[in-house]
Amino acid sequence: MAKYETTLRGDLHSFIDFLENNQSRLGSSISLEDSSVYRIGDVNVAIYVLERYSYLGSNRVSLSITLVEYQNSIKCTAITSGGSQAVFFKINTFGEEAFLDKFVALINSY
Repeated sequence: MAKYETTLRGDLHSFIDFLENNQSRLGSSISLEDSSVYRIGDVNVAIYVLERYSYLGSNRVSLSITLVEYQNSIKCTAITSGGSQAVFFKINTFGEEAFLDKFVALINSY
């Protein structure tokens, strides 16, 4: 598992549009597994779960993204999972790290 957290400036819905329009930059086999967007008072929340095939690890890895926007500030947490073929412990996290690295590069271009 790999994790990345950052704070961005802007509107959550504009940022979601950016992610959806650029998700192909995360990999050719990327798929949106599910998402949820809602509002609680003055706070906007979005949760996205993406998945892709990792050629390096010969398996699928997922990326869970949680976005919380309040007063034009967006807190972003991205966590990868999967990617290991071992039964009791992880022996290969290359696919997870590569997925997260591509997401960080995408975020940095926002």
